Amino acid sequence: MIVTLTGIVAEKIGESVVLDVHGVGYGLLMPAEDHGLLQAGHEAKVYVYEHIREASFDLFGFVNLDTKLFFEQLLGVNGVGPKMALGVLSIGSAGEVRRAIAGGDTKFIQRANGVGKRVAERIVVDLKDKVGLAGVDLASTGILQSDALLTQDEAAQALVALGYSPQDAAGALKGISADLSTEERIKRALKRG
Repeated sequence: MIVTLTGIVAEKIGESVVLDVHGVGYGLLMPAEDHGLLQAGHEAKVYVYEHIREASFDLFGFVNLDTKLFFEQLLGVNGVGPKMALGVLSIGSAGEVRRAIAGGDTKFIQRANGVGKRVAERIVVDLKDKVGLAGVDLASTGILQSDALLTQDEAAQALVALGYSPQDAAGALKGISADLSTEERIKRALKRG
């Protein structure tokens, strides 16, 4: 199983990238955001998802492991194959797609090639609570400290561990000062909900 590849970006052809790894060129299909980050002639490390069928062997490449894991979450949705998942990831940045799913924005998801209303709704229903805090606009929830966005807020993580969805955890913490101790923030959030 191929997990990562590190080599020189030999060519960019359409939505694919040819990565030269010691003289072997691997063709990788990539989301638009990742495709744009790679430059021909430069070294790159990509995370790989292999899709093997009787008639084909496709490699999907991702600059960030988080994007690959998100791609795999999309594949878990009934009716979503690798090419459709790649299309969904190519309609915006991974963060924008996560926010659309977390916010139930099926119109945004339908912009992906081959994604109709039913599939978009299924993606939202299946993944809304699974996209994690990265899908929530933390700036609007008050989970900010020193103008730095904290995607690993301990109070939010504790609420998620207690069974809250990431969105509910963020909502419960909204308006509670980030200057309070983690324990006090959790107590106040639990009293609300």
